[in-house]
Amino acid sequence: MLYSMTGFGAAVCTEENISISVELKAVNNRYFKMSLRLTDGYGALEQRIESLLRSVIERGTINATIRIVRAQEDTGFQINTVVLESYVKQLTDAATKLGQKGYAPHGSLSLDRLVLLPGVVITENENSETDNEAVGTLLDKTIRDALDALQTMRKTEGASMAKDLTANLESLRLSIGNITALAPRVAPLYRQRLKERIEKIMTEYGLSLGTVPNTDGDFIRELASYADRCDISEELVRFQSHLEQFLWAMQSQEGCGRKLDFLTQELFREVNTIGSKANDADITKHVVEIKAVIERIREMVQNVE
Repeated sequence: MLYSMTGFGAAVCTEENISISVELKAVNNRYFKMSLRLTDGYGALEQRIESLLRSVIERGTINATIRIVRAQEDTGFQINTVVLESYVKQLTDAATKLGQKGYAPHGSLSLDRLVLLPGVVITENENSETDNEAVGTLLDKTIRDALDALQTMRKTEGASMAKDLTANLESLRLSIGNITALAPRVAPLYRQRLKERIEKIMTEYGLSLGTVPNTDGDFIRELASYADRCDISEELVRFQSHLEQFLWAMQSQEGCGRKLDFLTQELFREVNTIGSKANDADITKHVVEIKAVIERIREMVQNVE
């Protein structure tokens, strides 16, 4: 079953004096990456959030916006006097040293500026493991609800992609079948073209294959060598095998995006070899069509988880 890497999910949960809202936006990425916007004071929960997201999402960029609102916000903040006094002391010492060196420091140590410095104003829950755990329990539920909505959207889009991919795979199967039917004629056609070319040259000089010593042997060796070089049976077998593996992974494996990406590259490599070895106009036509289909598959696979 395929899951798209793009989607959106949101959820809101409220319990007693806590309300939590979660928004998840997912876009494609080769690896898992989380971008988190979290209410100040709950940084200790970041690892918990990432672990929960990773348990469901294997790869992709997840933009998570989480707001935690308490009913009594006015009692949730306090001044960290230890940090504030440290700032004042360091700034005063710095101003004294600059004055001794002839520099005139500008500005003053006003409280309205000092409170903006990192760590001066903190929330009570910032140092409360009990409070974080209570919030964390509700947060888990909210994130799971948002993930369910996200997965529903990603699954729906994945089903549409699977339908399109299946149609493209069937197109590849038909085209490679046409090439398989044409492959046996490549060596005989080359034999006929080579013979006609040699006879034309010999006619110009009044010669024939039978009148020139060792000509027949050289002719046969050249045909044998070419027949070996233009043999594409191995590439055809591998191409068919890759198609079967692609279809199996798409239908039976979750999180198969990396495998499908690899198989797409292998399909392209095999058909490229087929085109260069066969050196046949009709086969080349099918090869061009196959490459166009593989390119469409490659674009879709880039968005499969």
